[in-house]
Amino acid sequence: MQKISGLICLIVGGLLIYWGYNMSQSLAGQTNNFLHGSPGQKPLLCYIGGGILVLVGLGQVAWKGK
Repeated sequence: MQKISGLICLIVGGLLIYWGYNMSQSLAGQTNNFLHGSPGQKPLLCYIGGGILVLVGLGQVAWKGK
């Protein structure tokens, strides 16, 4: 059961990172990056949340517990 939840975390984390990348590469994200120097708060939160989920998923998949 732990490996299944780890795989789910990996998939959802990867999707969040991909979604954040798409938001930062959109026209609105590029404009915001040009004007303010950063693509905005939503892509950043997707990157952080996705990264945390990927790390948790890797830990659950690699953990040699019961």
